[in-house]
Amino acid sequence: MSMLTSAQIFQVQSVEKLEAASFENARVAGISPKGDYILMTTGTTKGLQRYDLQTGKITTISKAENAGFDVKISKSGNEVVYTEKVFQPGKKTIAKNVRADMSSNTQAVVAKRAAAAQESIELYNEDGMMYVEKNGSRTLLAPFGTENKIYIWTSISPDKTKVCYYLGGVGCYVCDLDGSNNTFIGMDCRAAQWYDNNTLVAMYDQDNGHYITASAIVAYTLDGKVQVLTTPDMIAMDPFAAKGKIVFTTIEGDTYLMNVK
Repeated sequence: MSMLTSAQIFQVQSVEKLEAASFENARVAGISPKGDYILMTTGTTKGLQRYDLQTGKITTISKAENAGFDVKISKSGNEVVYTEKVFQPGKKTIAKNVRADMSSNTQAVVAKRAAAAQESIELYNEDGMMYVEKNGSRTLLAPFGTENKIYIWTSISPDKTKVCYYLGGVGCYVCDLDGSNNTFIGMDCRAAQWYDNNTLVAMYDQDNGHYITASAIVAYTLDGKVQVLTTPDMIAMDPFAAKGKIVFTTIEGDTYLMNVK
């Protein structure tokens, strides 16, 4: 972690372990825009659970394969959309999009993965490619082309004007919705998520060729500031953020809530 030069972006007020959301192979799959709940999955993205940050109550949303991958949460936080996959030996994999109502705990199969019917812009990451859907029209977004390229760890800014993505083997970029104005953030800025329209939180991990030996949660601003937020004794990974809050898990499966301002 010593390679990063740290500047002040946040004041870290507290870091607390969420005991009920900590389990073997746990991973955070998202946080509501209001910061009142987080979504939990596993390292293989099997299953999806809601953890209420006020009450500590856990509610199972799905036990299916893939349910924790690229989950969409509506702006209100009232709806969550995820994709379940059913693998059948010798047959084609069946995938279905499911919209879950967080207030009634009911679910319905839907045609599209939009977080809510009224939200007109969504970003999808499928088979190593990015797609932007605007008002029902879906467009491939490939700023560096598609040949021998892979786009992962994609996310859209809160104001829906910018996209963050990781170009395999190169690093993290931010661009406009049409793929223009690419800004390089850093090779070590991985699994980045938006905190606000000008700030990202990501993990900066190191390995020995076999497994991860160190990983920190790091904040990056679009104008080049960088701040390490976690301590070296913690292998911290896969952050998500809402105003004043950053959640992440450790390699052991412990889940933490960091309060910042």
